[in-house]
Amino acid sequence: MESKNNSVISGTNKDSQDNFVSLIVSKDVEDGKFGGRVQTRFPPEPNGYLHIGHVKSICLNFGIAADYKGYCSLRLDDTNPAKEESEFVESIIEDVNWLGFDWGDNFHCASDYFAELYKFAVQLIHSGKAYVDSLSAEDIRAYRGTLKEPGHDSPYRNRSVEENIDLFERMRRGEFKDGSHVLRAKIDMSSSNINLRDPVMYRILHVTHHRTGNEWCIYPMYDFAHGQCDSIEGVTHSICTLEFENNRPLYDWFLDELAVDHPRQIEFARLNLNYTVLSKRKLAALVEGGHVSGWDDPRMPTISGMRRRGYTPEALREFCERIGVAKRNTVVDFAFLEHTLRQHLNKTVHRAMGVLRPIRVVIVNYPEDQVEQIDAINNPEDSAMGTRKVPFSRVLYIERDDFLEDPPKKFYRLAPGREVRLRYAYYIKCESVIRNPETGEIEELRCTYDPDTRGGYAPDGRKVKATLHWVSAAHAVDAEVRLYDRLFTVEDPASVPTEDLDKILNPASLQTIHGCKLEPGIVDVDSGSRFQLERQGYFSLDIVDSSAEHLVLNRTVTLRDSWARIQKANNTK
Repeated sequence: MESKNNSVISGTNKDSQDNFVSLIVSKDVEDGKFGGRVQTRFPPEPNGYLHIGHVKSICLNFGIAADYKGYCSLRLDDTNPAKEESEFVESIIEDVNWLGFDWGDNFHCASDYFAELYKFAVQLIHSGKAYVDSLSAEDIRAYRGTLKEPGHDSPYRNRSVEENIDLFERMRRGEFKDGSHVLRAKIDMSSSNINLRDPVMYRILHVTHHRTGNEWCIYPMYDFAHGQCDSIEGVTHSICTLEFENNRPLYDWFLDELAVDHPRQIEFARLNLNYTVLSKRKLAALVEGGHVSGWDDPRMPTISGMRRRGYTPEALREFCERIGVAKRNTVVDFAFLEHTLRQHLNKTVHRAMGVLRPIRVVIVNYPEDQVEQIDAINNPEDSAMGTRKVPFSRVLYIERDDFLEDPPKKFYRLAPGREVRLRYAYYIKCESVIRNPETGEIEELRCTYDPDTRGGYAPDGRKVKATLHWVSAAHAVDAEVRLYDRLFTVEDPASVPTEDLDKILNPASLQTIHGCKLEPGIVDVDSGSRFQLERQGYFSLDIVDSSAEHLVLNRTVTLRDSWARIQKANNTK
């Protein structure tokens, strides 16, 4: 279901299985098309890291194949060595694997087929359907025309087959400089579909390829390689995003002229998120401009960035199932992604206590050498996760924000003369405040405790209005905590030119807090590196910067569910 403002409101797993792509594939299987086989592929270009938009395509392609007992291959369309790196290849493999998908032996690259693609190109030259053009790139663009005006034939369009073969072979041998010649398909320069106006098939690039080295100096264009690679591999259903819809006639033209098998191309709407850019070019600009620490910066919408921030593969897959598959582009509220993540983490991760901005509390009537082990619940959503022991002692840390010396009317936390509950432990009352004699800053709170309130309840029935989290000072583990917010200040950063992205960056997108105090044993939580710090949010150990000597926590998502509030507001209208 979609809202009037073009954002996804809700979706269900069942609905996503009945999407229009599945219905098309089901009909093909029933009709015996492709012999009843279903074979899909996920074909990223290794020119950057995968992002949340790719997750939707990954889930759809691997999911469709699994639903119909077929298989999905991972194929890298590595046809532009000028922008591709082994780092990107490795990250793609890691990300798809981390999401939980397995391609088995079906890992391929377009470069595996360079020899076959070259033969296809020669075949088209021999049939008079391709020619070597010597126009400059600027002239090719000018001759191509516009959406309103037809293009014009290149003066080199009618070269003989023999001359074209000779030039193309010499291009292959490396006799020409970059940009001096290209191979173009000979289709129709007056076509209303601008993609059919003699598109470029090959260009000269004297660049070392990350897989083939210097074996080649001419490389196929994506639009030429894409369909033929599908055909070579035996792909039955080529599932693409909507921007390739106008390319489909071109892919069909190549396949028809080469007389090879056709996969069935189906286009679906790509994923768009507000407050987010999913253009690899713009993401690369953020990295190269030093606006983020790298492709895996936890503020980035890349899979590696989200993994580092603490997102789970289960939550990302669930998110894609909920938003479903549509034929029309929509913008999904980022709050819905966070809502889905929060729901998953709420059910699956352990709780812990951590104080981000500590203030020292001394319980003056508690025995100095005594340490109690307090029982704490690991996850109230799942009793099977059991309990843990948390040390309690005379000196504690609480949040500085949980104390006010002169509190306003609706402030119910700790204040002079006021009693509060310490989570799982005792009632305490603030008796006095100790200040730094030089700065006047509050350094310590002197409190008393009621030993009869162990477990957080008073036997005489008296009530308190606040429950605070805490950490024993003698047992506390130091940590650096990083709090993340949206990277951009505007809802539609995708519409902002790349060169202006720095003008809309959120200066508060990263806040680093040093000297945080955590309960001991937090790094050994059975659920892994993710946990909820009570009253603070969901956190994870940073997989890059954290070590046994220096813990670094990333806040994955806050406890505040803005999507739930949006839903509640919509339901009350």
